[in-house]
Amino acid sequence: MSEIIETVEVDVPVTAAYAQWTRFEEFPAFMEGVDKVVRTDGGHMVWTIEIGGQKREFEAVVTEQVPGERVAWKTTDGVTHAGVVTFHHISDTRSRITLQLKTVPEGVVEQLGDKLGLVQARAKGDMKRFKAFVEPSGNASTA
Repeated sequence: MSEIIETVEVDVPVTAAYAQWTRFEEFPAFMEGVDKVVRTDGGHMVWTIEIGGQKREFEAVVTEQVPGERVAWKTTDGVTHAGVVTFHHISDTRSRITLQLKTVPEGVVEQLGDKLGLVQARAKGDMKRFKAFVEPSGNASTA
């Protein structure tokens, strides 16, 4: 099992960072390997990802959502992972976002990738891409 913690500071208010993060359908714009996220009902989503050259689909559910503060989730089938993203006010125009992720790599390719630090590197890259995506010069939604 991998336990990953990544933090990034962004030049947007907490409300803007939180609002963008909860637009799950836009995750493919900044998350490597995520092809599609579709909300089904309530807090349920179907994810389509590519990892180790293999396409996978799994369901996840939001288990906790506190507006402007945190979003937690866990998978309900397919791959095994759970996580939480917390949002911290630094100033009126700056926020800190922390991702905590627990994942269980499946199969030889995923286990090898995990041992080589590829899961950690992907999470770090996703957080950097989120920063670029959400900041005013990025492509984040304004709706």
